[in-house]
Amino acid sequence: MAETPLADVFVEMADTLVDDFDVIEFLHVLTERCVELLGVSAAGLLLTDQRDTLQVVAASSERTRLLELFQLQTDQGPCLDCFHSGQPVSVADLTLTTARWPRFTAAAAEVGFAAVHALPMRLRSEVIGALNLFDVRPGSLDEDKLRIGQALADVATIGLLQHRAIHRRDILTEQLQTALNSRVLIEQAKGILAERLQVDVGQAFAILRAGARSRNRRLSELSQAIVDGSEQLAPGPAADRPG
Repeated sequence: MAETPLADVFVEMADTLVDDFDVIEFLHVLTERCVELLGVSAAGLLLTDQRDTLQVVAASSERTRLLELFQLQTDQGPCLDCFHSGQPVSVADLTLTTARWPRFTAAAAEVGFAAVHALPMRLRSEVIGALNLFDVRPGSLDEDKLRIGQALADVATIGLLQHRAIHRRDILTEQLQTALNSRVLIEQAKGILAERLQVDVGQAFAILRAGARSRNRRLSELSQAIVDGSEQLAPGPAADRPG
């Protein structure tokens, strides 16, 4: 099914249960592992903030992040329906859903996506977000892959809910809000790097992540340093890869 063994991915996801981990990096890894394991073109992740408002927290590509943002701005799309219902929403051919989600369908076609499969991030009755899988080819996702995708979403949900919280909603809200605040810093740092290094935003994010890993720093900490000018990054091997 993929180059990365399934067991290794679940071990990697289980690292959320340790005392300290980088929430934003973990969620980006989750989207990337979904692409590797499930054979989809891209993945995105939506989580609720302290006001129970959905926010884009991670995406495997820049075009996916922008499509997720558009979905939130227009308040329509399969990922929102998945979150509100708490049930999976699978659309094998988006050209057949123009009446249901006209603006989302047009935006998805514009960036090259033809199918979407949204999976709830849910623990019992509590839904905290949705894991969304996009494909450039129309077609359904087989049951085995859907089960694996849902299992990954479930592991991530449990990890987020239990991290320093033990099912306490107030701690979860604080953690998610911190992640969303970090997201703002990261977006600012991406823009600064893109302009400074003359690369696109996707490449800038790859450089930022590579810099954080090489320095053993959190993405949010390094982003803050980029924004306030106390640190700089030079283009490296990550700049040569597509964003």
